[in-house]
Amino acid sequence: MNEPAYGVCSCGGKKRRGLLESLVFGLIGVESHSLEAETTSVLPGLLQRFDPRIKVVALLALIIAAVSTQRLTVLALMFALATGLALLSKIRLIRLARQVWLGVFLFSGIIVLPAVFIVPGEAITHLPLIGWPITLQGLRSAAFVIGRAETAATLSLLLVLTTPWPHVLKALRSLGVPAAIVAILGMTYRYIFVLTQSALQMAEARQSRLMAPLDGPARRRLMLTMIGTLLTKTLALGTEVHAAMVARGYRGEVRLLDDFRTRPADWAFLLAALGIAATIIGARL
Repeated sequence: MNEPAYGVCSCGGKKRRGLLESLVFGLIGVESHSLEAETTSVLPGLLQRFDPRIKVVALLALIIAAVSTQRLTVLALMFALATGLALLSKIRLIRLARQVWLGVFLFSGIIVLPAVFIVPGEAITHLPLIGWPITLQGLRSAAFVIGRAETAATLSLLLVLTTPWPHVLKALRSLGVPAAIVAILGMTYRYIFVLTQSALQMAEARQSRLMAPLDGPARRRLMLTMIGTLLTKTLALGTEVHAAMVARGYRGEVRLLDDFRTRPADWAFLLAALGIAATIIGARL
């Protein structure tokens, strides 16, 4: 016998997720993305083979080059380069589109949309009904903003997807990033998932005790209660973890059993990335 899930109401023959059910699925999605990233970082791809320190410097140089270029053609080539590196690193384009391209396009598009109309220049058409002019210079400005954001976000994601997070932190520390910043990044990343797991357990426990869908005020009270409880657990957990780490000798340094080794291929990749960045910036391409 098929019974409707708790917290789900049927509207017009279609099941609609309730508030808690949507929260549970969202938290599960966060953990799923984390597991996928850990799996991708150990694949036999191109970027996975390079020294993390080399990857940080090389990809940072490419990001600087992408945001510094003055030509759309060069920016398009930089985006193609980032996409090619992703394919050679066994990262699927559908994943890049889902995690980066679509979100960055929507966010950047909303920001730069007014520029299409307010940047003075040659009007190529007019918005129907309203009659606002759409200028060529406005479209060019919008293309630069969106293209730079897409390229920089893609290159940044490549670093995270092809390098285990502890190695990223150690590479940053090896390159002179202050220990306090590295520690904050490490703790933030780690406890995002710790708190996500706690929230997931709370949501599942509450979901299993619901006998019928809640009305609006009840849902809001429930969410506020869960947020308050999670905040209390967060403060208590943070105090306990800090005391435990200090008792075990933690002083803010990232220490791993793995040692980084730089090979000729690493230096070749670094020189290529620095050469591209120097050419674009120096020649003002």
